[in-house]
Amino acid sequence: MTTDIRAPSPAVTIRRLGAREAAASVPALADVLIDCVQGGASVSFMWPLPRDKALAFWSGVADGVARNERVLLVAEAPGGHIVGTVQLATAMPDNQPHRADVAKMLVHRQARRRGIAQQLMAAVDDAARAEGKTVLLLDTVTGGDAERLYERAGWQRVGVVPDYALMPDGAFCGTTFFCKRI
Repeated sequence: MTTDIRAPSPAVTIRRLGAREAAASVPALADVLIDCVQGGASVSFMWPLPRDKALAFWSGVADGVARNERVLLVAEAPGGHIVGTVQLATAMPDNQPHRADVAKMLVHRQARRRGIAQQLMAAVDDAARAEGKTVLLLDTVTGGDAERLYERAGWQRVGVVPDYALMPDGAFCGTTFFCKRI
């Protein structure tokens, strides 16, 4: 039975994946990544994004989870279908043990506008506290919807770098950096 991720759901479950679960979730995470890049998200990949490249990326993330270098959180619709994800990169240099980077906050396009991203961001704060992190950093496309999400979640805008990255279609985009003390 397949889950219709467009159907309204009363709740999603946000949970942290261990190493084995992360490895087993690589195909589902690749689906979310491919959907987001196809939809125009500037998240390090260009369109078209070959599935093998998406699978390799998530396999690397699962390896990072196994090495305790990353925290991987997922949003699951009823039935366990992954509809969103966010990571906390915790492996930092010796002089930055208190800091972590938030990366790849992704929500499948069919599951957006339901508060899932907000739930993921609250969960990443909790995960950071559990890991003993007090300063978080992230970056996002300047002018995108995510800027408002992060500001509502208590993040402070640090600055903008013009033409920092490319959109999946090859157009330049600025990047806004945010930080948060927790």
